[in-house]
Amino acid sequence: MKHLKYYRIPFSGLTTGKHNFEFDIDDKFFDCYEHSLVKKGQLKADVELQKQENMLIVNFHVHGTIQLTCDVCLAAFDAAQDFQERLLVKFTNDDWNQETEDVLVLSKTDYELDIAGLLYEYINVRVPYYSKCSEQGTNASCDPEMLAKLSDSPDLETDKETEEKTDPRWDILKKIKNN
Repeated sequence: MKHLKYYRIPFSGLTTGKHNFEFDIDDKFFDCYEHSLVKKGQLKADVELQKQENMLIVNFHVHGTIQLTCDVCLAAFDAAQDFQERLLVKFTNDDWNQETEDVLVLSKTDYELDIAGLLYEYINVRVPYYSKCSEQGTNASCDPEMLAKLSDSPDLETDKETEEKTDPRWDILKKIKNN
């Protein structure tokens, strides 16, 4: 968790205007999150922070690769990531619990913005529901040896046989339905 301290932006000493920051996201970052969908990756986050008197506008541009596991052949492959996000940060003295996904509310006494959780969330949301080497990978295709083993699997053949074998009583009922 000490590694996540690197992903804090101390904005209290900054002047009004735009400021740019660069953050490297690697395996150490993902190791800090136990249940992360992504375990390995090499990403760079370019963060532009625009400081105003009563709010911050934060633009994220994250690019690089993350390592995913193919759901078909179980091979690890690199999937390219390149996306942008925007976040508004407002300051208030009151207890404000009405945060949305685009607006983050901080106390006027806060002096730094922790973006580690935001980066983690942005990256994990981009993980596809169904990962496949040939679709999400760069110059990757499914492992032919694993695909050959899958096609020779006796479990798949028995499923086909049970689908083809039907009770003859159902065939008679289907004829009645078609009339």
